[in-house]
Amino acid sequence: MEVKNTNSTQSAYGEPPWIFKGSALYQLHLVKAETARTFVPKDCRLVEAFGYTLGGFFLASYDDSPAGFFDELVVIAGLVWNPPTSCAWAARVLVDSDEACLHGRKVVGLPSQVARFSKKITALPQTPKSKTSSVLSTVGLRTSSASYRNHMDIEVTEIKKQRAINICNINLNTAVPQQESKEWMGPLIKMSLPNFSGRTKYNSDLLKYSCQIECRVRPVRPAKVLGPFALDADKENSSENQSLNVESLGRVPTGTKRNFSISVMLSKPILALEFNHLKMKVEAPTTVTTRSQNTI
Repeated sequence: MEVKNTNSTQSAYGEPPWIFKGSALYQLHLVKAETARTFVPKDCRLVEAFGYTLGGFFLASYDDSPAGFFDELVVIAGLVWNPPTSCAWAARVLVDSDEACLHGRKVVGLPSQVARFSKKITALPQTPKSKTSSVLSTVGLRTSSASYRNHMDIEVTEIKKQRAINICNINLNTAVPQQESKEWMGPLIKMSLPNFSGRTKYNSDLLKYSCQIECRVRPVRPAKVLGPFALDADKENSSENQSLNVESLGRVPTGTKRNFSISVMLSKPILALEFNHLKMKVEAPTTVTTRSQNTI
């Protein structure tokens, strides 16, 4: 693949690079290659092994960005080969900012959609870590703040033509990050995440861009993801409140990439990383010239 500079970087965001600050959850999943191919252009080589590729999602909350405060969910279909490394391919990008959506579509070539992120924080009791702490809790010598931690449920709803479409519910099993907390948030690291994008009705070019990330990172328990049927059943107080899985997508009207992006969210998680004190610098995209390739 040959990369060429592009001049289509002007937007309401101002001149690149664009800086985003906040916190995020980066969760890696094993995604079926046949599902990932729904999103990846035919002239790009999917990185796969034994019928699977590496996808997942990036859930971020930005408190400082060119578009101000907003939440973002990037559904990652899989990895595309770009010698000598590989790049992530986004299946769907959901943001609760019209400006961020427009910028993602026209400038970065992302499949962006406007969405609503409804957050609910609850205090759940912690399992005592030792017999001593259990005894102290029993006799009332431990404070309630030490016995309970905040957990968050995030319901993601896509807004399309005045319609609200349930996408998923994400249950963060770890404590809600507190920037002022004294709890260990992991080492400070710097890394680069390369991405492919484009080939959409808003931007037909194949693009490549990179995200330079600096943050505190630590492994956490993977978030639990429920599909739209589970959300509807919960709202109706149904006794058959089950998570939507890949096989049950047959119950959804077929022919839309939205349903396949949901199946990516519901695929098997293998690693979850929590990013705190996140600073992400996004470079301007460049146009990529491809040669005909077979999927590996």
